[in-house]
Amino acid sequence: RPDLMHQILAINADSVAQYLNAQIDAGAQAVMVFDSWGGVLADGKFQAFSLAYTRRVLAQLQREKDGVVIPRLVFTKGGGLWLDEMKDLDCHALGLDWTVNLAKARALVGDSKALQGNIDPNVLFAPPERIDAEVAAVLESFGKPHQGTDAGPTHIFNLGHGISQFTPPEHVTALVNAVHTHSRRLRAAA
Repeated sequence: RPDLMHQILAINADSVAQYLNAQIDAGAQAVMVFDSWGGVLADGKFQAFSLAYTRRVLAQLQREKDGVVIPRLVFTKGGGLWLDEMKDLDCHALGLDWTVNLAKARALVGDSKALQGNIDPNVLFAPPERIDAEVAAVLESFGKPHQGTDAGPTHIFNLGHGISQFTPPEHVTALVNAVHTHSRRLRAAA
């Protein structure tokens, strides 16, 4: 019943847009459309049952609040296959899961959007020295970072999906420290 699914998705998209606009009205400084299931769809079905409704949500979002632009981010778990189509979404950043090569994503998306992600959340169960190495690999895969006011692509480091409730908090600290250390190193080398 694709017809019924489209009705449900339209109601859902409109509700998500209303909810995100309420968040903006309440002071949210950025909003994200988060699709955990779009990547399980087949080509053609993704465009019809995920991408179309992501566009529908984005089209209804407030663009500014009190003269300040509200950044819009989109994350589709498993959506790397469709980055060529997602790069044209009306958003500021595309979130990527850990299955996407950042260098290839950056080459495909270009300077039009920031990229967010994409370390595997399971890395947080590894020893801190392994976490450090994985963070370095993710940051280096993006390439030369954005510098100050220079125009260019930006990378927002993040997990490639959610965090497990069983993640050791000290491993999260190790991840954050590694991001700061390696980001500074890469900016100094750029």
